[in-house]
Amino acid sequence: MNNFLNRGFDQSEFEHRTQRAQKVMHDKKLDAMIFTTEPNVRYFTGFHTQFWHSPTRPWFVIVPAEGKPIAIIPEIGASGMAGTWIDNIITWPSPRPEDDGISLVASALNSLPCRHGRVGATLGIESHLRMPVNNYLQLTTMVKKDFVDVSLEMHELRQIKSQAEIEKTREICRITNVGFNKVPQYAKAGMTEREICKQFRIDM
Repeated sequence: MNNFLNRGFDQSEFEHRTQRAQKVMHDKKLDAMIFTTEPNVRYFTGFHTQFWHSPTRPWFVIVPAEGKPIAIIPEIGASGMAGTWIDNIITWPSPRPEDDGISLVASALNSLPCRHGRVGATLGIESHLRMPVNNYLQLTTMVKKDFVDVSLEMHELRQIKSQAEIEKTREICRITNVGFNKVPQYAKAGMTEREICKQFRIDM
């Protein structure tokens, strides 16, 4: 029996996600996509770290039109990323305000085959860059490709769940239902919401 409570997914799940993104790139005539936020970086790599809470360090993952993703990250996250399925990991000693990974990102993007001269990035609705705007503007001048918005395409990719995602979601819902079903057993008049919430979390 599968244990769907294990953190993360098998490598095959990330390979499948990458392949689906590459199908989008083929349809939209893109040479690569670049991601800078925790949800999207984790979606393609499985990388998990508390360093996302630090706004001083940018993190980059490039998904090329062919092949595995490329991680360009602060060296403080190298060991964590090495535990994922990513093997092309480029680091720098962040924070480094004069060049916080930008030249490395530009070099990686410029080294990819230039079939269409276009790079996708989440620039539109319900998105943010999580890097200084000045750095992004600088990047667009250093890369010999045009940047185009793929926010909607990423929404569509992530809305369609794989079987592995569905099974995890089903198990999470089952556990949540158990927690809610126990509330009437201990919730009494005079208890604070905090006390009820504490017991609810214990049961979860």
